[in-house]
Amino acid sequence: MTYHVVRNDEDQHSIWPRGRTLPEGWHEVGFSGSEEDCLAEVERRWTDLRPLSARRSG
Repeated sequence: MTYHVVRNDEDQHSIWPRGRTLPEGWHEVGFSGSEEDCLAEVERRWTDLRPLSARRSG
């Protein structure tokens, strides 16, 4: 199965199966591959786990 790395408006990242409709508020970031590869990409991209709104206020 192929997955996409996705991100929401709070800059939180996840993976989503290719071919399934994304939930509202989530967007592809341009990386797809195996589950393992996508999880590694999420780890590389999402270094601050706080939501974007919390980073902006603090």
